[in-house]
Amino acid sequence: MSASTHGEGRPYRATSLVRALSAVRSFHRYLLREGATRRDPTTSIVRPRLPRALPRALPLEDVLRLLEAPERGTPKGLRDRAVLETLYGAGLRVSELTALDVDDVDLEEGSVRVLGKGGREREVPLGAHAVRAVDAYLRLARPEVATARSRAALFLNLRGGRLTRQGVTLILAEAARRAGLRRAVSPHVLRHSFATHLLEGGADVRVVQELLGHASVATTQVYTLVTREHLREVYETAHPRARRAPATRRELA
Repeated sequence: MSASTHGEGRPYRATSLVRALSAVRSFHRYLLREGATRRDPTTSIVRPRLPRALPRALPLEDVLRLLEAPERGTPKGLRDRAVLETLYGAGLRVSELTALDVDDVDLEEGSVRVLGKGGREREVPLGAHAVRAVDAYLRLARPEVATARSRAALFLNLRGGRLTRQGVTLILAEAARRAGLRRAVSPHVLRHSFATHLLEGGADVRVVQELLGHASVATTQVYTLVTREHLREVYETAHPRARRAPATRRELA
């Protein structure tokens, strides 16, 4: 099955083969339950190995342009900057960001209390830039848009309700456009960038695991593959003995 081709002899992608195999296996299990067959021929088929999809992080210079993109001096701009700085400064999932209440942020300590997957609570440093952005938002912007329905929510939409995942996505899309970034930027891209930049800066993978709220270090280790890939690209570009030299006549002889 792994050698199946389509079109002009082009092989199917591994993901297509896995989906097809899953459907065929489910069908044969149904036939076995109904007594329509006595054997399942798919048990001997080896499941194709799926390629590992590496997370795509933004280069640091693109992140900095993104963080500087929101307009200055308006409630919306102050909120958007605080949202972006918190996403990148603490490496939060978008669901964690939108669930934050005002009391979850400790600006004096420079930290944020997060309720992650599986109800696991963690405390994450915010960083000086994020602290200043959240402080400016709380003093100058949130009071301008807060209503009775805002309650304790930290980040609000411009109607006073709790900011949603869709709202955060729109904030990022607008910031990416203003920053002139050519690729789409999602909240998770900033989380990937947070982890990748920490590891590139020398952070221990176990520390990054705690900051991200991963239950297993194996989940975090995928980011070490990204940094190795980046290091190899830099090496092959910069090292004078890494670039392939043209073969001499003697070598070709």
